[in-house]
Amino acid sequence: MASIEDVRAGIALANDKASESISALEQAHNSLEQAQSALQRVTEGSTQADVSEANGLLAQAVGSIADVQQAVSAAIQASEGVANRL
Repeated sequence: MASIEDVRAGIALANDKASESISALEQAHNSLEQAQSALQRVTEGSTQADVSEANGLLAQAVGSIADVQQAVSAAIQASEGVANRL
């Protein structure tokens, strides 16, 4: 069985990796927002259904990344709570 210090160290490592993913998610979020903005700009006035669908899907992807960021942040906070109670 792992010692309390081993568990704390493992939680710290997990939180470090999770924090790294938040940075990567932020970069993806920004890139997708830029892609969506560019697509909207160049397709403004288009009546093609695919254009609307593509814009909607990019907006959905941006929202999904924001949801994932929140979930990762909540997981970090929860695991920090566990480490603090050890």
